[in-house]
Amino acid sequence: MPISQAELADRDKPMHLEANQLSIDDAKQISVFEGKVQLTQGTMIIKADKIVVIQDKEGFKHGTATGQPASFRQKRDNINGYVEGYGKRIEYDSKTAIINFFGQARVKQDQDEVRGEHITYNAKAERFQVNSTSNKGRVRAIIQPKNKRSSVGESLSIKPTTTLTKPNEHQ
Repeated sequence: MPISQAELADRDKPMHLEANQLSIDDAKQISVFEGKVQLTQGTMIIKADKIVVIQDKEGFKHGTATGQPASFRQKRDNINGYVEGYGKRIEYDSKTAIINFFGQARVKQDQDEVRGEHITYNAKAERFQVNSTSNKGRVRAIIQPKNKRSSVGESLSIKPTTTLTKPNEHQ
C-alpha cells in the first residue's frame, strides 16, 4: 500500500508568523509570539494562543504552540486533502518534520481520525503513533472503509504504542 506524504515543498518555504505581541531574544535565538498566533509555512498552518520558536545553529526551527486547543493543518503531497491535528500543546520540528500533539490530542486525515493523550505525526512518511497516558490506557481510532475515503485518498497509517486495554485493567 503506497504511503502519501505531507506537502514536501513546505520545508523549503519561509515561515511566517502573526501575533498580537512578539518578544525576540537574538542571543538565544528564541522568539515568543502571543495572542491569536498563526504560523504559516507553505500549506502548513498552526494556530495557537502562544508559539515559542527556537532556531538551532543549523537554522532549523523548533516551535511549541499552546492553546485551548492549538491546531495544525497541512496539505497532503500529490493528493487532494489535508491532515489536521489538535492538542493543548503542539511541538513542531522543522528538521525532522515531526509534529507532536499533547493533551486531548486528535489528528484527522480525510474521514479517518485518531485520538489519545499524545500523538506523534511524521509528516515525511505520514505515519501516526498514538499513546494514552490516562488511567484508562485507551487510544481511539475511526477508520473509514476504503470505498468511503476520498476518491484519491490513501489509508491512514496508525502505529499504537499502547495496547487498547492495559493487561491489569478491568473493564
